[in-house]
Amino acid sequence: MKYKLYQLLIHLLVVGIILIPSDLIAASQPPDPGGDPTGGGIPVGGGAPLENGFWILVCLAICYFIWKLYHLLNLVLHKSDEP
Repeated sequence: MKYKLYQLLIHLLVVGIILIPSDLIAASQPPDPGGDPTGGGIPVGGGAPLENGFWILVCLAICYFIWKLYHLLNLVLHKSDEP
């Protein structure tokens, strides 16, 4: 009985420590990125064109869909051939 009480107390203590709100934990502010992100020059995130990457991703998704469909149909057709 005593052992279970100590075990329960330790578990409650660990859970209590884990659930301390983050407001009570002191953290420093992140450093200033410098410059005005709304000003001229390179936009925030760099000047990478995203249009081409989007279409590459769409083409890869279509290829993956066709690959999975091919394997699914192959599996269904080969199972139906078995007696």
